[in-house]
Amino acid sequence: MTYSAEAPAVWDPTFADANDCQLSSDQCVVHAQHYFVKGMIEIPIVGSDAMFSWGVWVSLSRENFSRSADLWDTRGREAGRPYFGWLTTDLPVYSPTTLNLKTHVHTRPVGERPYVELEPTDHALAVEQRAGITMDRVREIAEAVIHSGSSEER
Repeated sequence: MTYSAEAPAVWDPTFADANDCQLSSDQCVVHAQHYFVKGMIEIPIVGSDAMFSWGVWVSLSRENFSRSADLWDTRGREAGRPYFGWLTTDLPVYSPTTLNLKTHVHTRPVGERPYVELEPTDHALAVEQRAGITMDRVREIAEAVIHSGSSEER
């Protein structure tokens, strides 16, 4: 029950050949000026121990991106403070857009994607992260994502 964006909203396939741009499954750099990491927004499913997850991209400052990269393979890295970032994935089932929502990126143990915590606002995505969603909502999201073709199921 995970849907994942392949790249930040600002990524353009023409960047792939540029020396100052890089896109991997976990990190992205655009024109050596904009830095992104991939993380997971986890939403509890009401009445279940299961989670629904969005694989999203978050922009980080150069300093935070550098710190994240320096600690990438370091055991115990999850003990560090979270990074502030801006959500740079436009999730197709939310209006208004999810672009530029404030986040905190919590590093997890090596091999696990970071946990993305949204600022507690009244945006529907932030409310769902705090309150959870029903299985009916999961099905609604799945149908919308499949029809939009904008994310890949994992």
